[in-house]
Amino acid sequence: MPFPAFVPNVASLVIAAGLLTGPSLTGPARVVDGDTMRVDGIAVRLFGIDAPELAQLCGGASCGVAARAALRRLTYAKTVTCVEETRDRYKRIVARCVVDGLDLAAAMTRAGHALAYRQYGSAYVVEERQAQLAQAGMWAGEFEAPWEWRRAKREGKLSKDQPG
Repeated sequence: MPFPAFVPNVASLVIAAGLLTGPSLTGPARVVDGDTMRVDGIAVRLFGIDAPELAQLCGGASCGVAARAALRRLTYAKTVTCVEETRDRYKRIVARCVVDGLDLAAAMTRAGHALAYRQYGSAYVVEERQAQLAQAGMWAGEFEAPWEWRRAKREGKLSKDQPG
């Protein structure tokens, strides 16, 4: 059974309603890559997703650059509100972020520019499945999960057509 074109994400509704109580940041965003931005000058990683690295290719296309461009389109000239969930090993804030009530991680995953980061939970699995069924973004061709691509890069096992 296909998913409806728009399924409200619980995270965006909770943030919009002000029900999360963690520290929050609000301001314009400067996008770094497909899952990281600076909000009010502070590094923020989107909770629950993993986007391709900037140098990563998917089926010969630069999916990392495409993911960054998608996040830029979502945040351009907008006010971003992020509610901290945790901190990552680099001490960056990991947060749920919204723009005009839209959960950015859900939008990136639904558009096929990021994957649900199952290593840290099950958030955005539904949006990932929607992208897969629609063959959106990375799902339009072959790709390696970002965490697998990074591991291959660390181990020196990237194929010759992959920069790194």
